[in-house]
Amino acid sequence: MKNYYRKINRSHYSLGDLVSIVGSCARDSKETLAALVDLFDSGRVRVKNHGQLKRVKVAVAR
Repeated sequence: MKNYYRKINRSHYSLGDLVSIVGSCARDSKETLAALVDLFDSGRVRVKNHGQLKRVKVAVAR
């Protein structure tokens, strides 16, 4: 059985690479979006802004 999950811990990827990696493991775009929101909300993924790592806050539009 093929393992579709890659070990991406402790690596530096661009935001586009992260979306591509998560999307390759997900079944559809809704699952990709849910996984990315979970990664951002849990603090496991941070974005570099002018040399500083910052957490991403995800707000739900209603």
